Amino acid sequence: MERHSSARPRIPLIAGNWKMYKTSAEGAAFIDDLAARVRGVTGRDIVVAPPFTGLAGAVRAAAGRGIQVAAQDVYWEDEGAFTGEVSPGMLTDLGVTCVIIGHSERRQIFGETDEDVRKKVHAALHHGLLPIMCVGETEAEREAGQTEEVLARQLAHGLVTLQSEDAGRMAVAYEPIWAIGTGKTATPEIAQQAIGFIRRQLAEGAGEAAAESVRILYGGSVRPDNIDELMAQPDIDGVLVGGASLKADSFARIVAFEAG
Repeated sequence: MERHSSARPRIPLIAGNWKMYKTSAEGAAFIDDLAARVRGVTGRDIVVAPPFTGLAGAVRAAAGRGIQVAAQDVYWEDEGAFTGEVSPGMLTDLGVTCVIIGHSERRQIFGETDEDVRKKVHAALHHGLLPIMCVGETEAEREAGQTEEVLARQLAHGLVTLQSEDAGRMAVAYEPIWAIGTGKTATPEIAQQAIGFIRRQLAEGAGEAAAESVRILYGGSVRPDNIDELMAQPDIDGVLVGGASLKADSFARIVAFEAG
């Protein structure tokens, strides 16, 4: 299956979000194990996202091994009296290259708004970080037929300041909230339908060239037994993995997907 029509094919991005798991030592040991398991796997970007406390150790462990390190969040100011927050410059100082922004848990548990997400995306791009901006609907919104309405709103607010030339420097992750940590997974067809809609929205807002540059990931109970079918879909450029990224063997299998 032809994965996409872009003149410059989008490199698949496989990202593991460790959430609030793993000490610094545990994260470094995991990277050692993962690197050995995926040695020789090429043609994709591999990213792990430890908690803030594990970022420095992860960057050291990943150096020279073809694995990038992402943060799970960032604040939009460069510095100031913002107790508990971490700035983009602090992340780049450590060697972090990517950041997850607007994850459903940040939105639902900590009350992040679309405006917060917009500010964080803008700040990440300004500092040379690759933002992975998350969007997705709840089960109630899906049952009410509001999936596209929700996605359109989140995209419009989150990317209102996006310049077309920045499109290739960011990613969007579609994570249906009803499929996160529930064991439920959107079928590859459902995921493709939503991600295809996201790409059309990007084309309308930033132009066809920008839409073809943005990598769009699927997140929501991604596992070794469904990765190949998900990655065979023409608009799915990668995955944002939760629980299955906590064990080196399962995450290595996901990294080494075979889309056919």
